[in-house]
Amino acid sequence: MTARSYLDHAASSPMPAEVLAELVEAMGQAGNPSSLHQSGRTARRLLEEARESLAVSVGARPDELVFTSGGTEANNLALLGSPRPGRSQVAISAIEHPSVAGVRDRGEQVQLLPVDADGLLVTAELAELIGAQTALVSVMWVNNETGVIEPVAKAADLAHAVGAWAHSDAVQAFGHLALDFAASGLDLLSLSAHKLGGPVGIGALVVRRGITLRPSGFGGGQEAKLRSGTVPVALAVGFAAAARLAAAKQAEEQHRLAGLKRQLVAGVLARIDQVRVNSPALASPAIVNLTFTGARADDVLLLLDAAGIDASTGSACTAGVHQPSEVLLAMGRSLAEAGSSLRFSFGPTTSSAEIERTLAVLPTAVAKARAAA
Repeated sequence: MTARSYLDHAASSPMPAEVLAELVEAMGQAGNPSSLHQSGRTARRLLEEARESLAVSVGARPDELVFTSGGTEANNLALLGSPRPGRSQVAISAIEHPSVAGVRDRGEQVQLLPVDADGLLVTAELAELIGAQTALVSVMWVNNETGVIEPVAKAADLAHAVGAWAHSDAVQAFGHLALDFAASGLDLLSLSAHKLGGPVGIGALVVRRGITLRPSGFGGGQEAKLRSGTVPVALAVGFAAAARLAAAKQAEEQHRLAGLKRQLVAGVLARIDQVRVNSPALASPAIVNLTFTGARADDVLLLLDAAGIDASTGSACTAGVHQPSEVLLAMGRSLAEAGSSLRFSFGPTTSSAEIERTLAVLPTAVAKARAAA
C-alpha cells in the first residue's frame, strides 16, 4: 500500500510506542481494583498511581479526577448532573461538540451562547443570557473543528457571578495547550485519552472539590459514586502515560505544530484561489479549517483519501454522516461554505514532508471537485 499521510489527529491520534508498552504491561495484571485480595490491591495501586499522574498533568488533585469511558461520557456527566433545585437551565456555546450540544435534544432548558465570525464567544452578551436559573455554563476550551481557543476563564467568572458552575470540554486542548485546572477557575473539565495518543475507551471528568453532581446512572459507584462500572486499569495507565509524554513535550510540540500549520496555510493560499481560513489567529496549533469555495468537501476528501492523505470534514462524532458543519453555520457561514470546508489536524507523527505532500495533491483535488460540483 502507498504510505499514508495522517492529518486527522483531532479525530484520534496514534499511540506512541512508549505508551503502548505501558498499556500492554498493565493489561497483564489480573484483578478487579475493587477486590480486596492481593491481585485486586495491585490493580488498585496501578489505578491510583495513574490517577495521581494524570492529576499532575492537568493541574488537579487526584480525588478530583473521575475516570469515564471518554470525553463524551465526561461531558454528559457534567451536563446531566448539574441541574439542581432552583437551577434548571444550562448555558452552552453555539459551537459545542455533539456530546454537549445534544443536551438540546433531551428537552432540557438550554440557553445558546452566540459566537462571532471567528467562533469566539461573545462574552459581552453572557451577563444578559445567564441568570439565576442557570445551573451550568459550558464552553469548550478548544473547538474541535476550527481550533479556536475560547475565553474559558472569563466564562467561568461570569458563571460564578450568578452562582452557576463552569464546565469546559478540554478534549482538544489537552496535550496541545498548557492546562491548569486549579488556576482555570473552572468547576468541571472533560478530557479524553485517544486525542493525545492514549487508548480509546477512557477519559476523565475533573470535578472541583465541593461540587456534587447528580449521577446519570446507577450501580456500584466505583468512581466517586458518580460513575459506576469496573474501571479499566490498563486504559487508565495508558491514559496517564500519554498525558505525561504530551506534557513533557507540550511547549516544544506547540511551537513545531504551529510551524506546520503556517506551512500548510501559506502553501494553500499560494496555490489555490478562493480559499477561506476559518481558524482565527487565536487557535490551537494542531487544527486548521479551510473552505474551498465551489467544491463539495466530501469530494475533496475522497480525492485526498485516494491519494493517501487522511483529513476530515469536521467532527468525527456524528456517526460517519457528513452534513454542513453546525460550527461554521454558527459562525455565520452559508450552507454552501459550511459544506465546502475541510479540517486538517496535526500531532506528533506529522512532518513537514507530509505537509508538502498534501500541498502537492490538494490543488488538483480541489480543481477536480470544483469541476464536478
